[in-house]
Amino acid sequence: MPTENTDVTIDFNMSNAFFKFGNIRMICRLIDERFPDYENVIPSQNPIKMTISRTDLLGSLKRISIYANKTTHQVRLKITGSELQVSAEDLDFSNEANERLSCEHEGDDIEIGFNARFLIEMLSNLDTDQIKLNMSASNKAGLILPAEKDKAEDILMLVMPVMLNQYV
Repeated sequence: MPTENTDVTIDFNMSNAFFKFGNIRMICRLIDERFPDYENVIPSQNPIKMTISRTDLLGSLKRISIYANKTTHQVRLKITGSELQVSAEDLDFSNEANERLSCEHEGDDIEIGFNARFLIEMLSNLDTDQIKLNMSASNKAGLILPAEKDKAEDILMLVMPVMLNQYV
C-alpha cells in the first residue's frame, strides 16, 4: 500500500479488469454469472443459543487446538446447561485436552464439532466482550454474532460444522 498519493490506471475488457499503479500491475478476472443466493445458506431457525465471553472461548480454543488432529483441527463443543466443554483429541498421537467454561444457554443440549482454526480466526476479528453462537443441529451451520449490537455495523459469521470423531 503506497504511503503517498499514487495515480491508478484502470482499464477493462469483457473478461478482465486491469489496475496499474507504480510498478504494480494487477489483473482481475470478471465473472458474469448469477451470484449464489447466500441467504439460503444462513439458517433462520436456531433454537439453540449460547452466549459466552469471547476472550474466554478464544483462549480455550487456542489452548485446546494444540491437541487437535493436525489435519482436521477438530474441536468438540458440548453444551450442557450453563456449561460449555471444549475438547480435542488426536488419536494418532494419543493427545487429548478438555476445558470447561461457564456460558448462558437456551434450548436443547448439543454436541457439535468445528474446525478450531476457523473459530479462532472469527473470534480474533470481533471487537466485543460477549458472543452468541446460535445453532439448530450438530450437522448444520452455526452463526456467530456479537452479543452487543453496534449501530454502525451488522456482523454475522457463518461456521460450518465438521463430522465428529466418535471418541468419548
